[in-house]
Amino acid sequence: MEGFTALFDQYDVVGAFWVNIQLAFWAALWSLILGTVLALMRISPIPSLQWFGAAYVNIFRNTPLTIIMVFGSLALWSQLNVSLSSDFTTNFFRLAVLSLTIYHAAFFCEAIRSGVNTVPLGQAEAARAIGLGFLPAAGLIIMPQAFRGAIAPMGNVLIALVKNTTVAATAGVALETSSVMKTMIEFSPNLMTQIFLTFAIGYVIIVIPIGLLTTWASKKLAVAR
Repeated sequence: MEGFTALFDQYDVVGAFWVNIQLAFWAALWSLILGTVLALMRISPIPSLQWFGAAYVNIFRNTPLTIIMVFGSLALWSQLNVSLSSDFTTNFFRLAVLSLTIYHAAFFCEAIRSGVNTVPLGQAEAARAIGLGFLPAAGLIIMPQAFRGAIAPMGNVLIALVKNTTVAATAGVALETSSVMKTMIEFSPNLMTQIFLTFAIGYVIIVIPIGLLTTWASKKLAVAR
């Protein structure tokens, strides 16, 4: 037990979780914005936008996140010289956020679209009948109700995003949880079970409140039909 507690003096476990929480926060924010735009494309009356939205979702939803992460760090940075910051650590952090955003925006798009399907068709027809165009009708009538109906599926996407931040090590983020756990196990293999349980319990502590909050919000904000 003494050797296990000494690991916390040697490794910054809390700091590693904080890096993953920051990755999840920024990726969730940008994914939600991009996913909303994609959802609007998918329900728009313009066929080319519908096609683009569907193509984006089908391509990135079916591409492994690890491949997108590796592409961001190796292709964008080392081959195409795309840099998001002059600071080495910040650059890889932002590339990881970009990769997480591109991947999870497809899932946020489908979650929001599932919320759109809960809005009665008659409301869109009524909006058109009073002269509202697509964007005003979507912004004022459809999307506010769609978000309220999509809280639970978006919560599931957010939980998956939090856990997927462990893949950020492949994008060069060195101080996140999976990298720290790997190093701890490598130098203290006799404590492998305790180390594994520490990180597993850490993620459970982060994820359970998200699930409880989104479940509560989906019931509290559900649109009465």
